[in-house]
Amino acid sequence: MSVQERKQRERAERERLIVATARELAEQQGWDAVTTRRLAERIEYSQPVLYSHFRGKREIIGAVALEGATEMAAAVRAATSAADGPRARVTALARAYLDFAARNPAVYDALFQLDGGLAYAQEDTPEPLKDAFAALLECLAEVAGDGIHPGLFTETFWAALHGLATLTRAGRLPPGDAEWRVELLVDRLAVI
Repeated sequence: MSVQERKQRERAERERLIVATARELAEQQGWDAVTTRRLAERIEYSQPVLYSHFRGKREIIGAVALEGATEMAAAVRAATSAADGPRARVTALARAYLDFAARNPAVYDALFQLDGGLAYAQEDTPEPLKDAFAALLECLAEVAGDGIHPGLFTETFWAALHGLATLTRAGRLPPGDAEWRVELLVDRLAVI
């Protein structure tokens, strides 16, 4: 291995460490606790080293969001591939999405609530974000209904899931009715 290859590998490892540490700190104490100073202390590198990877917290949030998008897409695909039939796939998608949001609140915030400097629904949207949407679209396109654009239906279904995830986490919805909400969403929105 050349010196340059070793340096590139070490740089990639430091970057993964920064993102993992930011994510861990955010999940434990919230995004307000994630500062470049605190991250530098936790990873035992100087702040200039951290800034050589990310210009600041915003870019770190973006990196966490991209990692989370990849994980969410994988979770949705795994859940829907194990389901039999359109209704079961849509139900599995909804449960997997809501479960991901509940298990990873800081990552979910990085994806959908915080400014990570990422473009959404645009030509220059990063591939992990496009793929996360594609994971939803793959399942929901088959239940959009005649004359309904699959992308528009997917956006609407996703918005409903996001509302459920956000309102549930904020304690605005009674927790005992979560399964009923999923069933209602699937029954009323999807043409199965």
